[in-house]
Amino acid sequence: MNRRPAPGTEMVFQWRKWDGSPHWRHECVYLGADEWGDWVGQPLGWHSIRPGAEFYAAAPNVTLVPPSGEFALTINRDHPFGMRIYIDLGWDVRWSDDPLMATGIDMDLDVIRLERDRDPADGPSGTWVDDRDEWAEHSIRYDYPSDITTRLEALTLDLETRVRAQEAPFDDATADAWLDRLEVLGLHRSRLDG
Repeated sequence: MNRRPAPGTEMVFQWRKWDGSPHWRHECVYLGADEWGDWVGQPLGWHSIRPGAEFYAAAPNVTLVPPSGEFALTINRDHPFGMRIYIDLGWDVRWSDDPLMATGIDMDLDVIRLERDRDPADGPSGTWVDDRDEWAEHSIRYDYPSDITTRLEALTLDLETRVRAQEAPFDDATADAWLDRLEVLGLHRSRLDG
């Protein structure tokens, strides 16, 4: 097992695509670990960037990096659009040799849960699997191995079911405990802080 930073230490979560090209890079803070894996947090206003896009966290959130290495579970608190859960399906999601960096290969599919309904013109509400079109396109472009696509397609459906049932760690109580730890750290950053 790779070393972990002390809770409260700033770190980076770096995603890449299957071909090694850079994807999302999130400023985070290490929070600790439990039976589900390692948890990192992103306070309100912290930066995320990828080629061609960037944003600042619209709400505090925590991300679980499970030992399976097949997904990263992000849970928001009081997100302005009601986004409670966002699961990035991935491959080789893990702690790197650098104790201040977690990494993973983004595998396109996402499982999303909104806490409130939204206008149908803005897209679905509730819980659903997102980016199936990107998954289909990239499966061909990157020539994903068939055993990995079969595994991740089954895992995606399983995760969607578990999110709907709010089984731990996809329940509110598990995430809220880590969101409370993030809040106690009192970290914040504005766009001007850099």
